[in-house]
Amino acid sequence: MAGEINEGVVPFLGSVPAYYREVYEAIRCRTDERVHVDVFQRLLQRTDISKPVLGQIAEQVDSTDGFLSKLSLYKLLALIAFAQQGKQPSPKLLENCIQELPKPQLGEPRELNALRMQPAQEDVLTMSQTLDKLLGRDTVQLELIPEKKGLFLKHVEYQVTSQRFKISVYRRYSDFDVFHEVLLQRFAYRVVPALPPKRMLKGVLTSVSEREFIECRRRALGRFINLVARHPFFSEDELVKTFLTFSGSDVQSKLRDAYKKTGDEFMTNRIATLAKEYLPADIQAQFSTSRELIRNIHNSFQKLRDRAEKMAERSKENATDLLMFGRELSTLGSDGSSLPSLASSRSTWGTLRQSLKSLSVEFAVLSDKAAQQGRREEDDVVEKLNIFLDLLQSYRDLCERHEKGVLHEHQRALHKYGMMKRQMMSASVQPKEQASVEQLESRIVQQENAIQTMELRNYFSLFCLHQETQLIFIYLPITSHILGAFVNSQVQGHREMGAVWNELQPKLGCLFGGNNGSKPPI
Repeated sequence: MAGEINEGVVPFLGSVPAYYREVYEAIRCRTDERVHVDVFQRLLQRTDISKPVLGQIAEQVDSTDGFLSKLSLYKLLALIAFAQQGKQPSPKLLENCIQELPKPQLGEPRELNALRMQPAQEDVLTMSQTLDKLLGRDTVQLELIPEKKGLFLKHVEYQVTSQRFKISVYRRYSDFDVFHEVLLQRFAYRVVPALPPKRMLKGVLTSVSEREFIECRRRALGRFINLVARHPFFSEDELVKTFLTFSGSDVQSKLRDAYKKTGDEFMTNRIATLAKEYLPADIQAQFSTSRELIRNIHNSFQKLRDRAEKMAERSKENATDLLMFGRELSTLGSDGSSLPSLASSRSTWGTLRQSLKSLSVEFAVLSDKAAQQGRREEDDVVEKLNIFLDLLQSYRDLCERHEKGVLHEHQRALHKYGMMKRQMMSASVQPKEQASVEQLESRIVQQENAIQTMELRNYFSLFCLHQETQLIFIYLPITSHILGAFVNSQVQGHREMGAVWNELQPKLGCLFGGNNGSKPPI
């Protein structure tokens, strides 16, 4: 739709075609309202105008610090159109044009995006991170400290030690809960890991002891705080610093106050309202493809974690079985009952019993080695799988928040706006009181502003989703860390247990004669 120019000093009287605005939007700077002169020069090169005439148009360029205003660009676009019609590009042509300005032949506006200058530092969409950089940001240790009895569970406190800030603070679960709450409010468009449950769920007591539940929760809180402390955006935020360093009596109030001062990320991120400009044209297709791939990765890692848990559990069961095996040998060897005279092996059984009794020591050592193997598998393999699974699940949660939150609210706002517009049309057909019409007009303006804000938030949400998707792929090489830990735990476990078995074998000589038990008689 053509429109009258009404901003600044009017250099011409003719109305401006919509094409002018489309060209301007395609080539203007992403960070302000101007057009770089070099971009306009590249635009001129796309025309079929002769060099002498191009020089005449270039003479009309009125730039400030190497930039053109919107009105200056419109003036030059009109001169290009006149030149393409075979006319001399003169400012007088603009003064005499009282109808719609001519449309220059420059191609589709979307094709002109490539002409725009993008400083290297403005590539804000791409996350230049590596897994080693993320892991090196911080390591937070979470240890239980002496417990106090509560009504349901013991009131557990944790000593939280940040390697980055070199400080230890004390936190309870409720502190983590408030921290998670304000973190989610501030970074609603980012991957915020979930917290483990505060209490044991109904029925869990039948299969998990209170001690086991508390330990599982400690591990989960440790994974949560490490993912947060290593996140490229969270780690530099005041909320994270407060949680990891504040040693006052009321960290929860401190966290809430910190959030109130800053607001959510949309309000503080310098490119939030420009997010659309940075997004690729096929962002929705990219998002759908990445989401499906990450869903498949999540499913595979869940299966790997389940198998690793079973192996760690088997190692613990093996430790119990070896210990009980040794105890039974000890019980057998400790039996001092005399043998009846008819037992032909009566003379050798006494010696055998003493040997059996002494073997319980070696089996106790084997049990301890198997238990250590189970702990290594749990700490080095299962935990690494769990931390990546926590990140993958938080990404899936983020996708749902995007679809059910910002996107849904935007659609509802558009529906409400449509209803208001229909009411306005009805009011124009059926005369109503002036006050009610003005009130409706005011509500429509408010709704338009709300929709505009929601649209900006929707694009910023997509912008963040694109970055968080990159974060998932940055974390993917953790697979090699997990496999390395798995192989190392197996090598170490088999080597340690093999050494004990090798020490045990010669001691069997007294039981089976000279063959050391390698070929026991049957």
